[in-house]
Amino acid sequence: MTYEESLTYLANLTKFGINLGLARIEKLLELMDHPERKFKTIHIAGTNGKGSTTAMLASILRASGINTGMYTSPHLSAYTERMIVNGKEITPDQFGEAIAYTSRFMDKIVAQGLGHPTEFEVLTAAAFYYFAACGVEYAVIEVGLGGLLDSTNVIMPEISVITNVTLDHTDKCGNTVREIAHHKSGIIKKNVPVITGAQGEALDVIKNISQKSAAICYVYREDFSATFLEMEGECQRIMVAVGTERKAVPFLVNLLGGHQVDNCAVAVMTAMVLGKNEKRIDLSAIEKGLLTVRWPGRFEVMPGRPTVIIDGAHNPDGMRALRENLDRFCKGKNIVFLLGILQDKDVKTMVMTLIRSQDKVVVVAPMSERAGKPEIVAREIKAEHVEVASSIEEGVKRAKLLAGEDDILCVAGSLYLIGAVRKIICS
Repeated sequence: MTYEESLTYLANLTKFGINLGLARIEKLLELMDHPERKFKTIHIAGTNGKGSTTAMLASILRASGINTGMYTSPHLSAYTERMIVNGKEITPDQFGEAIAYTSRFMDKIVAQGLGHPTEFEVLTAAAFYYFAACGVEYAVIEVGLGGLLDSTNVIMPEISVITNVTLDHTDKCGNTVREIAHHKSGIIKKNVPVITGAQGEALDVIKNISQKSAAICYVYREDFSATFLEMEGECQRIMVAVGTERKAVPFLVNLLGGHQVDNCAVAVMTAMVLGKNEKRIDLSAIEKGLLTVRWPGRFEVMPGRPTVIIDGAHNPDGMRALRENLDRFCKGKNIVFLLGILQDKDVKTMVMTLIRSQDKVVVVAPMSERAGKPEIVAREIKAEHVEVASSIEEGVKRAKLLAGEDDILCVAGSLYLIGAVRKIICS
């Protein structure tokens, strides 16, 4: 199967939609001789920050000299971004081969009355197969949706990480923070340490499930903490304090934003707990990993005039973090937004959180079947100027025209939008 053929195959699987549950993926991996058991894993869930934390931890492991895999979703521009070994994306040919191998087992699963595996299940199994074939020692695995019934929840990790919990995916994981926290806590396993940045009701749920699972739970602001110190070039210096004595260590982090202070703390604590048994992980490896980490599309500053900031904020909490970062790093600047939001999101809260009356906004449809109609999104926005563009390309042109050379053009609302915009800007 060529890369192009694998993309067609995956596109055909979208008709099976999102079908949460573990029966199909468990049977699929059994037929594939359990590739997920051939390497150690770190499992990461959370409403926001799980991708950045995944990238930080993979970078730390790689800096430790460990053969490291990283599985994330969704991708920005290409499926190959989802499967990374030692910082390098799977090649298109390797991707096609992994999907082809995984596809061989579909008929057997359907014949057993389990239904057809979904696109995400096939991708997850293919990633495990690829990591095993590459001789990966540790893989950092990001949850796709929720945790309890997510396809990635077939692994027995060394550590379970829950970055935070806020309202998102309410159609799949519940209508309250407690219900969503229950879903995300589904990745907690018996006797496996838990690291979390959650607060309030969500933290209560995580602590309770951890206790029932005899899993030690390390809590942000209780067992470890972090503080922003200063900017150094295009990096930020963050002080992380860990343990009962709160011994503080400064780190230079190659990701911007106040929210990355929290993510950095979670990543450092996770690395230190892992380092108790994995002696290759030490302070120097953590320092190097944080300094060299890359995570495109998350408060990513693109050079040029106007300055373009691309951020994957796609829910109310993400919008709040983005606005705080804009207020901190772009104080006094005029801001033009290129905005595209999915229809199943809390559009009203998102735009109220992000947009100020003096801002200008161009609204487009993200590249997704779930895209919200730009006209409907635009009606919720109260700003100096609001318009709708017929395409993402047209939206980029209009936003650039509205932004002066010294202004900020900020792209946000959906990863399905920012991936397309990055491709336009970087081409």
